[in-house]
Formats: sequence, C-alpha cells, structure tokens
Amino acid sequence: MNDSNIISKSFQGWKIWLAICIGLGVAAWMLIRGFKEVHFVKDEISGTHIWVDGNHDGKIDYKDPDEFQAVNSGGHFKIQKTQDLLNEITWTTETIFWMLLALLFVVGRDFFYMLRIRLLTRKFLSWKRSFFVIMIWEFASALSPGVISGSAVAMFILNREKIPLGKSTAIVLITAFMDNLFYVLLIPLVFIFIDSEALFPSNLSSSGVSTVFWTGYFVFLGIVLFFFSAIFIFPSLANRFFKAVSSIPLFRRWRKGMLQIGEDIELSARVFRKEPLVFWIKVFLSTAGSWVSRFLVINALLQAFISLGVFQHILVLGKQLVLWLLMRVSPTPGGSGIAEYAFGELLSDVGGSMLLITILALLWRLMSYFPYLFIGAFILPRWIKQTDRKSKLVSKEL
Repeated sequence: MNDSNIISKSFQGWKIWLAICIGLGVAAWMLIRGFKEVHFVKDEISGTHIWVDGNHDGKIDYKDPDEFQAVNSGGHFKIQKTQDLLNEITWTTETIFWMLLALLFVVGRDFFYMLRIRLLTRKFLSWKRSFFVIMIWEFASALSPGVISGSAVAMFILNREKIPLGKSTAIVLITAFMDNLFYVLLIPLVFIFIDSEALFPSNLSSSGVSTVFWTGYFVFLGIVLFFFSAIFIFPSLANRFFKAVSSIPLFRRWRKGMLQIGEDIELSARVFRKEPLVFWIKVFLSTAGSWVSRFLVINALLQAFISLGVFQHILVLGKQLVLWLLMRVSPTPGGSGIAEYAFGELLSDVGGSMLLITILALLWRLMSYFPYLFIGAFILPRWIKQTDRKSKLVSKEL
C-alpha cells in the first residue's frame, strides 16, 4: 500500500479545476437568476401594486408576483429595481468589521483543528507540522465528494508524518467520531429554539429535505455509536472488521497490510481508552470550537450586510446544520454547486434579496472553500518533498 501514490491520485489537477468550475458555474447561474428575480417592497407614496394574498396564507411573500396586483392608484407596494437591489450591497465600517470577523472565524476553524490533532498525537506534531497536515487534509476534503470527505486520505497524510498507519487510522476514526458526536448532540438543542417549519423552507421541498435530514441524522448517530464501541468498549471490533474484509476475494491481495492495520488500530484504541476524562474533554472542546467557528463564518457574513436579531442568528445556525448535511451527501467535490445552491435556498427567507444572498453565498465559498484549493496545491509538493527527505534520513539511520 503506497501512501505516496494514494495521495498523488487524490490531488490530481483536474479535480481542482472541476471543483472550481462547478462552484463558480452554479454561482454564476444563481447571480443571473437573482438579477431576473421579481422583488416587491413597501411604498406608501408611489406604490403601483396592492397585496392580494395569492396563496391565501395570510403572509406577505415579497418574492411571489402572484401575491400582488397592479393598480392605477392607491398602491402600497412596488417592484424593486435592479439598481435598488445593488444598492443593498454597501460597504461601511461595520461591514468591514463583520467581514474581518468572518475571516477570523475561518482561521479559528483551522486553529482548533490543529489543536485537536496535536492533542491526539500527544504533541508529536509541532504547530508547523500540524498546519501542513490540516491544510492538506482540508485540501483532500475540498476535492473529495462530500460523502467521502478527506478522511479516506487523512490516515496516509498522518502516516507520512511518521505516525504508524494503524494509529493514524485510529486518530482519523476519533476525529470522525468527535465531529459526528458534536453534530448529533447539537441537533436536539437546535429544536428547542427553532420550529421544524422554519428550518425546512418550502422552496426546497420541505418534506423531501426533512426526510433526507432525519435519515442523515440517524445514520450519523449510528456512526457515532459504532465508533464509540470500537474505541471505548470493543477495541477488537475494528480488527475483526479488517479481518473480515481481507478474507473477501477482491481484497485478498492486500490481506497482510489490512491485518496489520487492524491490529494497530486495536492497539491504538486500547491506548486511547486509557486516556483520562480531561483528555477527551479537551479533544471534544477543540472539536466544538472548530465547528462553532465554521458556522459563525456565515453568521458574520450575513450580519455584514443584513441586520439580524438574536433569534435570526440562532435560526441561521440551525439552517447550517441542514446545509452541512446536504453538503455531506453531495457527489460533487467538496459539495461544489450543492453548497452554493443550498445556501441561497435555505437562507432566502432570512432577509435581503436573492441577489444579495447569492453574492453572500459566493463570498462564503471564496472565504471557506476556495482558499484550501490554492493553499493545498501550493504546499503539497513541498510537503511531499519534506516527508520524503525525512523518510530517507530515517532509512539511512536504520
């Protein structure tokens, strides 16, 4: 099992351009749609339309033309012009403050990931090496379908940093366990404050998204229970799994390596389960810090252009849980296209025009997704050379 070949195949150049083209293509389509969108605003003086409640729900939907009827006089609403929509995008000192705060949350997300990997490796990785590992890990996630993520490559990334493959696999399992644990614990808290109707907007087919959401939730709950069992209750579970898989004819050629990985995972799991409670609290808090930072990027971006109240911020956090799940089941690299579209649909009722929401979706991806493509592509060749050099030095010493 050559980790160099596996890593090289995972970071092929065409995947980078595919991710960029899909993301920008969907964003461009959303911008065009935003310019074409009909949006009504209140105007008691020179209004040209009256509200007729076309869908009979008792609520004014400013984006539904069927809700309004043109009149010669006495109107209280009018169609908002494209120039008026563009005027919503104003840059003030407050806007710049919230944009900088969004960037700070992007940095915070990776800082907490670096802190977690240092905790799990018992500071075997320096801050510098942790930075390289996390950036390349994020690079792998950005190029992998959401359902796969970068975890499939992460174990080989850690292995090149001289962490045994079995222990590397155990660390990746623990990070996946912590990520999913945070998710399944946060969902019940969200529903204390948010009604399900507000979480699943009708423009995304509420029943369909709700079904996908709850199906995904229970799948992640199952993953959490499996990882918990493998790490804390039955350390031999993963070993048995690899033994079973290696006995399948299709995988027999890798049987020796898989058996070794299974034994190493069991050994690593037995070591990890002896860690004190405070160790696991630190690992979980670093996980929570990373996820909260990830979510607050969107909150800060919205606040930069749309004034939101406390409840609206909580609602946005809740909607991001749906957004994250949709990205996880996406077949596109890093959720490209799906992320931008779902962002616009989920947050269209938060405030502002569809054009503004689309621009914010693009800003969000430019901040939290595209940088990993370029940073990863820049540091990957240097990192591979450095780790190759270390391997040669170790071989000479042996």
